[in-house]
Amino acid sequence: MKSINRIPTSKIERASKLITTGLKVGANYAKYYGEKIIKSEEEAKENLNEANATDIYDGLKTLKGSALKVAQMLSMEKNILPKAYVEKFSLSQFSVPPLSSPLVVKTFKKYFKKAPTEVFDSFTTESVNAASIGQVHQATKEGKKLAVKVQYPGVAESITSDLAMVKPIAIKMFNIKGEGSDEYFKEVENKLIEETNYELELLQSKEIAEKCRKIPNLKFPNYYPEYSSERILTMDWMEGLHLSEFVMKKNTQKNLNKLGQALWDFYMYQMHVLKKVHADPHPGNFLVSENHELIVIDFGCMKEVPDNFYIPYFELAQKENIKNPQLFEKKLYELEILKSDDTKEEKQFFKELFHEMLSLFTQPFHQEEFDFSNEVFFAKIADLGQKYSKSTELKKMNGNRGSKHFIYINRTFFGLYNLMHDLKAQDIKINNYESL
Repeated sequence: MKSINRIPTSKIERASKLITTGLKVGANYAKYYGEKIIKSEEEAKENLNEANATDIYDGLKTLKGSALKVAQMLSMEKNILPKAYVEKFSLSQFSVPPLSSPLVVKTFKKYFKKAPTEVFDSFTTESVNAASIGQVHQATKEGKKLAVKVQYPGVAESITSDLAMVKPIAIKMFNIKGEGSDEYFKEVENKLIEETNYELELLQSKEIAEKCRKIPNLKFPNYYPEYSSERILTMDWMEGLHLSEFVMKKNTQKNLNKLGQALWDFYMYQMHVLKKVHADPHPGNFLVSENHELIVIDFGCMKEVPDNFYIPYFELAQKENIKNPQLFEKKLYELEILKSDDTKEEKQFFKELFHEMLSLFTQPFHQEEFDFSNEVFFAKIADLGQKYSKSTELKKMNGNRGSKHFIYINRTFFGLYNLMHDLKAQDIKINNYESL
């Protein structure tokens, strides 16, 4: 893959790139309207989605940073986005054009006053993995094989202006509508800013790895502060397949269940015991070792779960509470889903919407064991997502619903469910974390 010699860093350059992408999308729509005359609606729409997905991704991948991160997060919206977008945007998880060697050297000289070959015994000039915020190089030091993550120049500084430009995409991604969205949008911005702080990621990585090492079949790299900085992060090189690659191979159900239990225990232990969770559960952040152990390799996005959110959130996961109309309504107010100024119609609509959603989505928590290979369960989730994405009634209402904490906690659970389904994990002990 051809490397990039420079990344647009100024607001004008980055805006210009997005405007160019917008013009291409406009041209695609013009072509679509013409094709509708000579082709079926389905075929014309499929061509439109394919062309738009390609042009949008091609535009974002040269910008990198938060603009590309939006594509990465959108790739997890399997139940909402057309297939063409999911397939194209999923490339942003671990397959984007890398930064050229001179720019990598420049970053090292800025933070270590040395070239990478002076810091390490060996250092691959070409990256082995490139994503939205940084890319990974392989290095050695005193006999140890290391992974060195180098952040792209200008990524941290351009987050605020980038998000202002891609705000319409982000609003769609997080289903934020209407006025008063600043609190939600600030939550997204703050999390992206945290992801560019590799010193913070180093601390978070060491903390979570230390506290979660006792979970069976789970592995973490060691981290090296002496070879890390604000924009460079060094850890052990971990051998394994990306989770998305692993699930494409022929695997035994026993190994799939083993990995699924490790993944589920990892998230439940964080959520219920640490009250701080890895909030970026996409396949690019997990490897599978040759012994079928799950390896967690990225802790840039961590979300703390305050008690005033955690308590009512998980009270609504209990079957008896969902069936109790008075208690159910009370918890909806505590979680800011219902508001004191709601009209009678809004109150009724959102009560019914969330009752339907929670009755389905919390089913794993109503059982001792759950089968995440259950196609019926996931088909119902997909159908529900489609139902409300097309709801004309929902579009008429004030869509700013729920505490700001929903944004990353809900995405964590949707991502986790998708990974568990990709693994086709069966017989997963839901409360296994309690015995760890």
